[in-house]
Amino acid sequence: MINEFYDFIVIGAGAAGLTAAQYGARSGLNTLLLDSGSGGGQALNIFFLENYPGFYPSVQGTTFIQNMKSQAESFGAVILRATVASIDKIKNTFVLETDKGKFSSYTVLIATGAEHKKLGIPGEDKFSGKGVSYCATCDGPFFRNKEVIVAGGGDSALEEAFYLSSLAKNVTLVHRRSDFRAQKAIQQKIKKNSKIQVKMNKIIKEIKGSTKVESVILKDTLTQAEEEFLCDGVFIFIGMNPRTELVNMLRKDENGCLITNYKMETSIPGLYAAGDVRAKPFRQLITAASDGAIAAHQAQEYVALIKNSKSTHL
Repeated sequence: MINEFYDFIVIGAGAAGLTAAQYGARSGLNTLLLDSGSGGGQALNIFFLENYPGFYPSVQGTTFIQNMKSQAESFGAVILRATVASIDKIKNTFVLETDKGKFSSYTVLIATGAEHKKLGIPGEDKFSGKGVSYCATCDGPFFRNKEVIVAGGGDSALEEAFYLSSLAKNVTLVHRRSDFRAQKAIQQKIKKNSKIQVKMNKIIKEIKGSTKVESVILKDTLTQAEEEFLCDGVFIFIGMNPRTELVNMLRKDENGCLITNYKMETSIPGLYAAGDVRAKPFRQLITAASDGAIAAHQAQEYVALIKNSKSTHL
């Protein structure tokens, strides 16, 4: 049942938000989870989730997220597809304007995640959906037995390259530096995969084609030499931009991520941040879930203080 007033409103239904909704509802908070889409966040792009403790053999990210949704709802959390336009605070109450109406609460968690960064090169926007992709599990099947390029050097880029190697004819991994930033275990998987070739100290300067991707121009970052490389698809994984539009007044780090303390508290009492939108040194599904659990716990304590204060003044 959808109400207008809640103890705890969570914005964003990724791993952080879903965990927070589950912990909040389970602790007795009247909890509402809002997401502008179907939810799931970056976890939906994980084909084989193999490093989340307790899940072995691996599980698909879509299955993992669906289980999290069912779990949160089983404890009483309400999940609603809605776009939040603004957040205001009046005394001890947050007021959220959405396309599904106005909702109020004592506490709010920002778990809006992050979106993929773009290369910002000629051809990238032109061929988006026509060979340029930011999601291997979404678009990989369209490139069976074809030549694809993956741009990036972090965990996501290497994991996606590994997944694409199960579909594509060949995968070429392009990284602008001489060393990968990804975890060593993932790097070892790439080295052992005969269908993946690596081009270090290279950047994609341009994406070319007529009606779809046909080639890219690669530039060597050391020699400045350029070459044309034939391919059918370009998958880009060069980092994320945190979605902080709703709370741009809050402090951020140099990457634009929201700064919190270890309790997930922002500078505004009752307002929390968790997951990829938050400044932290390590971004994984398990750390997002941890953030969400901590935020819900702190919200429960904060709501209890407000309600106790009200009762003592009756």
